[in-house]
Amino acid sequence: MFQYAFYDWASEMPTSKRILTYLGIVLQGYAFYFTLMWAFVLPQWLNSYFFVLPRGPLSYVLVFVLYYMGHWIQNAMLTSEFVRKTQLETDQIAARQIQQTLQPGKLEELPGYELQDFYKPLREVGGDYFDVIELPGKCTLFALADVSGKGMPAALLAANIQALVRSIASVRSCPLEFAKQINKHLSRHTPVDRFATAVFIVLSRDSGELNYVNAGHNAPILVSSGSTIFLEAAGLPLGLFADAQHEARTATMSPDSTLLLFSDGLTDSIPGEHPENRLLAAIARSSEQTNVFERVRNSREIE
Repeated sequence: MFQYAFYDWASEMPTSKRILTYLGIVLQGYAFYFTLMWAFVLPQWLNSYFFVLPRGPLSYVLVFVLYYMGHWIQNAMLTSEFVRKTQLETDQIAARQIQQTLQPGKLEELPGYELQDFYKPLREVGGDYFDVIELPGKCTLFALADVSGKGMPAALLAANIQALVRSIASVRSCPLEFAKQINKHLSRHTPVDRFATAVFIVLSRDSGELNYVNAGHNAPILVSSGSTIFLEAAGLPLGLFADAQHEARTATMSPDSTLLLFSDGLTDSIPGEHPENRLLAAIARSSEQTNVFERVRNSREIE
């Protein structure tokens, strides 16, 4: 109750509407000021000192008009702000619906491998996209992207990336080609302040070989018995420069190994310093206790 009572709703308005709202408040306050001063029978010389109108029918009408003028102005501005926020809420719902299409509804089974996914946006709508796509030659593409910004613009750009990934996957299976084509498209057809970090990994299911490109994204973690490999970034985020160079690298998944792909939302949700190290420790303990995805889902933090 106190939070809403003392919150300045006009602070979120455009400058012109905020000024008009404050003007309405001042007019109402001025009308109350006159009424309060008339309640005290002041000498005539004090009336002029405090800018109080003399008593009379005309003064009463003027104060009445001042009060309702302030009321009408304030009510109009607050109503327009309510309409604006309602429109924003509608856009948020539309963006949320778009974003739901960017995540696989259910991951298909991968022979010889176990797949799990977990997604929970920090805000109502974000710019995260991930996908698992079957490729020819017993290969599987894992694509993960994180678009800069939030809300409808980020969701639309993530949807654009999803369409590009699926169109390229229908004819090519090279991670370097994914990065090159998407970077070129985003550089030409998106605003200069919009970009996306991304990682594309093609898994050869028979050999366990990983062919990947990391474009400025959080390094996926490959954990096997006795060793940990970070699939570090080897290129700039997509959409910054049309001629940006990216490097394809390889790694190998051995039996009983774990590969974790994640966005910065996961590390940001882990309290304390060095969240990557704490995440790595949780992955190492997951085989002994419970799965790391269940730990994050249940506790929202990694101890």
